[in-house]
Amino acid sequence: MRPGRAPRPGGLGRVVRAGLGRRRLQTAVMTLTTLIAVAAATLALGLLVSSRGPFDRAFEGQSGAHLTVRFAGSAGGTQQRLADSARTAGVAEAAGPYPLASIRLWPLRETPPGYTPPPSTLVGRAAPDGPVDRVALVDGRWAAAPGEIVLERATLPPGVRPGARVRAERVEFTVVGIASSAGRSADAWVVPEQVAGLTTAGPDLQMLYRLTASGTAEGVRAGQEAIAAAVPGGAVTGARSYLDVRQVAQQNTAAFIPFLTVFAFLGLAMSVLVIGTVVSGAVAAGTRRIGILKALGFTPLQVGRAYVAQALLPASAGALLGVLLGNALAVPVMAQVAEVYGTASVLVPVWVDALVPAAALAVVAATAFVPALRAARLPAALVIGRGGGITGARRGLRARHALGRLPLPRSVVLGLAGPLARPARAATTGSAVAFGALAVTLAVGLGGTLVAVQTGGDPDRSGAVTVRTVLPPEGGPEVPFAVRPADPAAVARVLAEHTGTRSSRRTSRTEVDVAGLTGGAPLVAYEGEGAGAATVMISGRWFAARGEAVVAGRFLKATGLRVGDDLVVSEQGRSARLTIVGEVFDLGDDGMTLRTSLESVAVLESPYLPAVFGVELTSDTDRDRYLAELNQVLEPLGAQASATESPSSSVLTAMRGLIAMLTLMLVAVAGLGVLNTVVLDTRDRVHDQGVLKALGMTPRQTVVQVLTGVAAIGLVAGAVGAPLGAALHRAVMPAMGRAAGFTIPQAFIDVHGGLLPLLMAFAGVPLAVAGASAPAFWAARTRTARALRAE
Repeated sequence: MRPGRAPRPGGLGRVVRAGLGRRRLQTAVMTLTTLIAVAAATLALGLLVSSRGPFDRAFEGQSGAHLTVRFAGSAGGTQQRLADSARTAGVAEAAGPYPLASIRLWPLRETPPGYTPPPSTLVGRAAPDGPVDRVALVDGRWAAAPGEIVLERATLPPGVRPGARVRAERVEFTVVGIASSAGRSADAWVVPEQVAGLTTAGPDLQMLYRLTASGTAEGVRAGQEAIAAAVPGGAVTGARSYLDVRQVAQQNTAAFIPFLTVFAFLGLAMSVLVIGTVVSGAVAAGTRRIGILKALGFTPLQVGRAYVAQALLPASAGALLGVLLGNALAVPVMAQVAEVYGTASVLVPVWVDALVPAAALAVVAATAFVPALRAARLPAALVIGRGGGITGARRGLRARHALGRLPLPRSVVLGLAGPLARPARAATTGSAVAFGALAVTLAVGLGGTLVAVQTGGDPDRSGAVTVRTVLPPEGGPEVPFAVRPADPAAVARVLAEHTGTRSSRRTSRTEVDVAGLTGGAPLVAYEGEGAGAATVMISGRWFAARGEAVVAGRFLKATGLRVGDDLVVSEQGRSARLTIVGEVFDLGDDGMTLRTSLESVAVLESPYLPAVFGVELTSDTDRDRYLAELNQVLEPLGAQASATESPSSSVLTAMRGLIAMLTLMLVAVAGLGVLNTVVLDTRDRVHDQGVLKALGMTPRQTVVQVLTGVAAIGLVAGAVGAPLGAALHRAVMPAMGRAAGFTIPQAFIDVHGGLLPLLMAFAGVPLAVAGASAPAFWAARTRTARALRAE
C-alpha cells in the first residue's frame, strides 16, 4: 500500500486484532477488571430493585393500609368515633372498624411437649375486598359462616392447607382459604359475628387507613397522632406502620447492598485506573507503530478508534461475564425474597442486566478516549523518527546519585531509583496496590464485624454449658412425643449443688400478644443469676427490677416505642405493663423478642416452652468431665446438658462468602495491574538492563532490583490504602446495620485494633511483589546481547 492512500476495507479490524494479540496480558487485565465491576454492580442494583419490587407491587395492588390501628373495644362510643375518624385530616381512605381478638390456633394433632402456638391476630371481615387492604386469596375461598377460617400465608403453620382443622379456645375451625395481606393486617380472618365468642373481655377493634402523606416515617406518625386525637383518649392500644412491615420484608437482602455497592465502585475505579494505564501504555509503547499506520493512510480518527476498540472488546467480554456472574450470585439471596412473599424465584430485572454493562462500557470508552485521542494527534514523521526512546533518564540519574550515598547494595539503590525516574507510572502502580490494600483491609474489617455480630447477637448465650429440660425422642423425629419436661426447680437445685457450677440462669420462652403487632412477639423470661451479663446494650440498661424489660431496635421501630416508654402484653385476657429500660443488640426472632424477668410476667400465667439453663463454670473446671458427671444426675430427671454451641446465620455466612470472593477478585486485579505496569516498565528499560548485565549484574541482582522498586511502592501504597479501608469499613458497617433494621454496636465496628493496622499497612508489599515477580524473572532471563540490541 502506498503512503497517503486510504487502507483497504477491513484494515482497521486487522489492526485491532493484531493489537489485542500482542498484548494478551493487558487484554486479560481489562476483561477481569470489567467483570468484577459489572458483577458487583449487577448484584447490588439487582438486590436493591428486586427486594423492594415484590412488596411495593403487592402493597399498591391491594391498596394496603399505610397505618393499621388497634383500639380498645371497651371505650365508650368507640365504633361511631372510629367511623368518623375516616374524615380526619391526612386520611385518604379508611376501612373498618373490624372486630379483633388475640387467639392461639392449635393444630388437631400431637405436638411436642411444651409446645405452644404463637398468638394470632384474628379479625372479623365479611369479605376480603374493601377500600383499604384488599386481601388476596391464594387458595380456597373466604369464610362465609361461623366455624370457617382463612389463614394468612406469611404466618401459615407448617402442613396446614384448606380443609385442615384447627382449634382456638373451645371452638374448632375448618380452614377454607389461604390469603395474603401485603400490610400484614391480620394472621387469620373469620366472619365478624364469630369473634365475640372467642374472648371473655369483648373484642377489640381494628381500623385500616391510607394516608395522604405516607412516604416517610414522620408523615405516618403525624397521621397516627391526628387519628389518636380524633378518638376517645386511651382508645388507641397499638399501631403499626406499613414502612415497618416493608423494612422487615426487605431486611435480609437490604443488608447486602451497602458493601456490594462499595465493592462495585472499587471495581469500577480499578477498571478506570487499569484500563487507562493499559491504553496509555499501548500508546507509549507503540508510537512508532502509530506513525507507520498513519503513513499507510490511516486517519487520526481511525487510529483513535482502533485504541478505543482495543479497550472495548475485552471490556465487553468482561461485562458479559460479569452480568452472568452477578445473576448467579444473586440466586441464593433472591431465594430469600421469594420465600418472604411465597412467590416463584425472583430474578434480577432485565433492565438491570442491560443498564449496568452499558454504563460500564461507557466508562471504559471514556477512560480509553483520552490516550486514544493523544495517539490520533501524534504526527507520523515525529513518532517514526522518535521510536521508543526511554523517558525519565535525567530524573533517574539524579535519583541514583542521591540514593547512592546510602549504605545499600547497588541493586537495591537502582531498584529504589526506578519509581523516581517514572513518577507517573509509579503512581499508577501505587494506586493499584492501594486499592488492593484498601479491599483487603475492608474485607478483614467486615469479616471481623460479622463474626462479632453473629456471636454477640444472641443475648441468651451464656456459659459453657446449656441444659435442656426435654430429652430428644429416641429413634428419630418420626417417634411420637411421649416424654414430659423435667421439673425446672429440680434441675436448678442439681445445678446449684453440683461441683464446678459458678452460676446458672433459667430462660423460658413463650409468645405474647403486643398491641399493634400482628402475631404478637416472642417473650423470654429470666430467672437466676447472670442474666444479661454477656449482653451488648445499644442504649439504656439491662432490666433490674420487676416490671422492666429490654427489647431490640427493630421491636422499637415496629411498635413506634422508645426506651422509657411503657407497653402492655397480654395473654388470654390477662395483661401486664412493662417499662422498656434498654435497647439490646439481638438478631434472634427478627429482633422482635421481649426480654424480662419471670416475676414481671407471672400474672400472665403463660404456657412456656420447656426451660433452658445457661451454666457458667468455675475457672478450674474441666467442661468435658463436668458434662459427663452432670448428665448422670440429670438424665433420671429427664434433662440433658451439652456444650454451648456457637450461633450460626445463613445470611451472615452468605455475606462472608461474597466478601471473600469479591476481595480475592479485587486483589487479583490489583496484582494484574502491578504486573501490567512492571511489564511495560521492564520492556521500556530492556536496553538499560542489557548495559547493567554487561557491567556484571547477575540475574539475582536483576530480580532484586525490580522487586525492590515495586516493594517500595507497595509499602507507601499500603500505608495509604489500609487507613482508607479502615475508614470505609467504619462507614459501611453502620449503613449495613441500618439497612437491616439494627444498630450495630460501636465495639463490633472497631475491629482494627492492636497490631492489625500495622499489618494491613504492610499488606501492599506482598501484593506488589506478587504482581511483579513474573516480569522480574523475565528480565533476569533476558540475554545481554538481545537487551543491548533493543534501541
